[in-house]
Amino acid sequence: MFNFMANMLPHLRYSVNRYSPIQRFYFLHFAPLSSSSKAVKSNPENAKNGDSFTVSYLINKCRFTPEKALSASNYMKIEEAGRPDAVLLFLKNQGFTKSQISNIVKRYPPVLLCDPQKTLLPKIEFLKSFGFTLEQLTAILNASPSAFGRSLENQLVPTFNFLNNFIGSTEKIVCVARRCTRIFGVDVEASMGPNIQLLKDVGVPESKIIQLLIDQPRAFVIDKKKFRDIVEEVQGMGFNPLRYNFLLAVNAFRAMSKETWEKKMEAYKKCGFSEAEIFKAFKENPRCLVVSAEKIVAIMDFLFNKMGFERSVFRNRPVIITHSLEKRVIPRCLVYQDLLAKGLINDGLSLARVVEAPEKKFLEKYIACHEKEAPHLLKLYTEKLALLH
Repeated sequence: MFNFMANMLPHLRYSVNRYSPIQRFYFLHFAPLSSSSKAVKSNPENAKNGDSFTVSYLINKCRFTPEKALSASNYMKIEEAGRPDAVLLFLKNQGFTKSQISNIVKRYPPVLLCDPQKTLLPKIEFLKSFGFTLEQLTAILNASPSAFGRSLENQLVPTFNFLNNFIGSTEKIVCVARRCTRIFGVDVEASMGPNIQLLKDVGVPESKIIQLLIDQPRAFVIDKKKFRDIVEEVQGMGFNPLRYNFLLAVNAFRAMSKETWEKKMEAYKKCGFSEAEIFKAFKENPRCLVVSAEKIVAIMDFLFNKMGFERSVFRNRPVIITHSLEKRVIPRCLVYQDLLAKGLINDGLSLARVVEAPEKKFLEKYIACHEKEAPHLLKLYTEKLALLH
């Protein structure tokens, strides 16, 4: 039953698509935005050396590095400063901060070639009419600057309508935009719609689907056949569609290639766990196989070799592997060990409970309440945090 590595899940052959080097220049997929703003002609010498005025403008006005300015100049051309200056001023007047403007331009240089009134303003006005506050709309466009280059009628309106009808919250749409910046570059109804319907058909509650869409929108933007294969495999592994772990498992397999899965399995095995134990941990908390192999080894080494904890710490609560080693596991383990040594807590207290506690609760329950007996704990904790950060 547990020898599933020998019969690797079929869907793992569907690895996550990685961007090729040319896809880094994603703005090439957009048509010129203004007849007065010309793209660089296909000229070998031009492609090698870039356009000097464009390079100079991007470095001096937009704080590009010389390398990034040269790279951008091979695919776009600024003939004079009038248009890009107007774009920068427009964004400032619309309420974008200096850092947001810098981020937008660096991630989507062709925005400098847009007509502020004809191309940019209608999209901002649409977002305002949709009910987004200034803070929300600047956050969306800062997270997904390529939206400036998308068609308002054919892309932005349908995308926002689809998300709003399903999620029903502008604040949550902002979260989706931040976590999946390419959301405005896909036909969400065609790509997300069938995948959402499939989850409903297999019994996943809509509230949990919405939760995953907000937390991991990328999970839905894949080919529907691949998505169906993954869902069927997760069903076959015995995950309950009524529980959120079902969706976490779907997302975990969506995000991993076969090679990555095998690498993480090997990492756990090197730490002394059997396939049966790994499989059991995965069923309890699929996130334990989403973290990197390097993190798996680092946390296990700290817990078992440096701190001397038993492997049951992970077996009982595999979620412990998902926390930050530097920000959570190390400083809190030191506090836990100190409390245990002084007899302020008993060894029946789960280490996972200490690690997983919200920061405020942790400080109150494990440090503040022992201030008289162990006044050094707060200093130990804060100094270790500062050192590791």
